[in-house]
Amino acid sequence: MSTTRPYSPGDRGPEPSGASGTPVEGPSGGGASSAAREQGVPPPGRRVRRLSLVGESGVVPLARDFTRQALYAWGWLPAAGADQRAAAEDVLLVVSELVTNACLHAEGPEELWIACDNKVLRIEVSDRGAGQPAPRNPHRAGRPGGHGMFIVQRLCLDWGVARTPGVAGKRVWAELGAPA
Repeated sequence: MSTTRPYSPGDRGPEPSGASGTPVEGPSGGGASSAAREQGVPPPGRRVRRLSLVGESGVVPLARDFTRQALYAWGWLPAAGADQRAAAEDVLLVVSELVTNACLHAEGPEELWIACDNKVLRIEVSDRGAGQPAPRNPHRAGRPGGHGMFIVQRLCLDWGVARTPGVAGKRVWAELGAPA
């Protein structure tokens, strides 16, 4: 699992900005140009939602509720079977862990961004922190605390940290496979 690459293999690069909590949905089809992304148009076939968390209280349950609503809108929920239910629960757990880590170690989260296409769901949590998240090594299952990034690493296809030069903070991203 990656903690250094800003984008996973095959990723389309930085995504557009959207209104806080407003879905930014794209039609299905082929690729999009980088100019379209810079203008706030998501790549075709990718559904995107953003939630501003600045100044909010209870951000972990807020982020989970927001994500659950997106999963319903995108057909991940209600789950038709155990595998789909497990996939949705994994997404909610990863959101909880990333938002909690931003609260505990990075001056609080600023934004939750989730995007989904037919194969992958991507989660990003932005914060103002300078630290570098990493699974505790060695992982000690019996000890309290310090399991968040280990959980993210175990559940996700890939994860990492993206930084913008000259801008404080980072985006911690994670990708999970869409249910079959």
